[in-house]
Amino acid sequence: MTTKTLGHLSTTTRIIPLAVAIAAAAVGTAHASERLDVASAYSTQNLFGQSAKNISERIKMMSSGEFEFAVHDPGELVPPFEIFNSVSSGAIPAGWTSIAYLSGNLPIANLYGALPFSPPAEAVFSWTSAGEGSELLQKALDPYNVKFLACSYLPQEPGGWFNKEINSTDDLNGLSMRISGLGAQVLNKFGASTQLIPGNEVYLSLERGRVDAAEFSIPQVDSAMGLDEIAEYYYFPGWQQGAGWLALLINQSVWDGYSDAQRGQISTACQANIQKEADEVIPAQVETLRELEESGVKIRRFPDEVLNALHDSWDEVRSELMAESPEFDEAYTSLMEHAEKMQQWHDLQTLPSKTDVQGD
Repeated sequence: MTTKTLGHLSTTTRIIPLAVAIAAAAVGTAHASERLDVASAYSTQNLFGQSAKNISERIKMMSSGEFEFAVHDPGELVPPFEIFNSVSSGAIPAGWTSIAYLSGNLPIANLYGALPFSPPAEAVFSWTSAGEGSELLQKALDPYNVKFLACSYLPQEPGGWFNKEINSTDDLNGLSMRISGLGAQVLNKFGASTQLIPGNEVYLSLERGRVDAAEFSIPQVDSAMGLDEIAEYYYFPGWQQGAGWLALLINQSVWDGYSDAQRGQISTACQANIQKEADEVIPAQVETLRELEESGVKIRRFPDEVLNALHDSWDEVRSELMAESPEFDEAYTSLMEHAEKMQQWHDLQTLPSKTDVQGD
C-alpha cells in the first residue's frame, strides 16, 4: 500500500519534538502500549472536543481501563490542518477532525459534511454509515494509509454570523467570510472573498476584522466560542452545510495492530456517541437560540431571492465538480439515490394536516 502526502495542508510539517516522540512511540507499539494518542482539531473545552472525550470515557469503561484513548488539544501534537497529513505519514497515530477539511485532495470529502443544499442530515448520515458512503470514502482514503470511523453526529448548521443584514446578493459582493467546504466556491461567484480558518482562530479573525462574517458550527458551539459577542446577525438556513459529522482518523498500520476486541471497542464507542448526540443535539440548539435572542442577537432568515441565487450558483459548481472528478460524480449520484429512497418512505408516511382534513 502506497502512502501519499497531503502537501496542500502544509508546506512544512511543523511537529514539536515532544509530539514526534509521543507519536513515534504510539505508532510503533500501538498494541503493546494500549494507548491511542489522538490529535484533536477542536478544543476539549467545546462540544466538538468533548465529543472525542466522551468516546475516550466509553472505551475506558468497556476495556475496564486497559485501553487508553488520550485526546490532545489543538497544537499539542500538530496544528489542526496538519492532522490528516500527519496521520497519513505515521507522524501521529490518530486524529479527530472534520472530513470536510480534507477536501483539497479528496473532492468527495465535501459530501461528508460540507455539501451545499444537501439532503437532510438523517439521509447523509444513513448513507455514510449504512449506504455506499462509507465504502466510497474508505476507498478514497486507502492510498493515504488512513482508516476512518464516523463518530459524531451534527445537524444542519446555521448560515453564519454577519455584522450587516443580507437583503440581496449585492450584499455578498466584497464580503470577506470564514467558510468551509464548497459553499466558499458558491460565494466566490458573487464577489465574496472566502477563507478557511481553524476553529480556534475564528473569534479573533472576526473580532480583528480579518473577516466580515463567519460560519463555523451549530449554535451551542458558536455561542461557547463567543461569536455572539462580535457579530449582530445570525442567519439561517445553513444552505452551505446540510449535515455534518466528525471522524476519528487512525493510521492504517496502527489500526491493523489492534486486536479485534480493541477495534470493536473503538467502533462501538463511536456508534454510542453518535446515538447520544442524535438524541440530544437539536433540542439543545433550540435552547441556545432562545438564550442568544434574549442577549440581543438578531436571528434572521436569508431572503428566498438570495437562497435561490445561491442554489443556481451551486448547480454550476456541482456540475463543474462532477465533470472534473469521477469520484465526486460517483459519490454524489450515490448519495442522492440513497436520499431518494429515504424520501420515498417519508412521503408514504406523511399524514395530512388538520386543516387539510377539515377542508375536505
